[in-house]
Amino acid sequence: MPVLEIMTRDPVTATPDLAVDKAAAIMRERGVGSLIVVDGASAIGILTERDIVTKVAAANRSPASVRVRDIMTAPIVSVPPHEDVEEAARKMSARRIRRLPVVQEGRLVGVVTENDILRLLPNLVELTREYARAGMLEDSAAVEGHCDVCGVYSKDLARDGKLLVCPEHRDR
Repeated sequence: MPVLEIMTRDPVTATPDLAVDKAAAIMRERGVGSLIVVDGASAIGILTERDIVTKVAAANRSPASVRVRDIMTAPIVSVPPHEDVEEAARKMSARRIRRLPVVQEGRLVGVVTENDILRLLPNLVELTREYARAGMLEDSAAVEGHCDVCGVYSKDLARDGKLLVCPEHRDR
């Protein structure tokens, strides 16, 4: 089944210049845990609740003075609309992300979330996560995502036992 059949077609977006307090208000009002950051019709990043907590609140920064571009996760990992749902789930698991913007010809057309996939295939996400932890996915050697120890986003996660860790927390 292609991603376009389960994706949300009208994802909630923000511009990179938006203040983080305004972005958080949009997230609260719309009942979402993330905003796709767009420049025109192009997805350039993603802002999650975790970004706000770890990069603003925990760092004691003022949300009104921080811009989305300063804390968003970029570059964005995305899928085309005709990507198979199982392949999208593998990509999410290998990179330890919960949301994938759906992009066609450089234009944001939707978003698919872990919850969308869970509704369709309840066991798939957890199974592919376990495969990634066990090193059984083809592309799981170079993993992008949040470190299991510190929670900081890294493009260079590696397995340390059952954990995926950033370079700073390897072999501890």
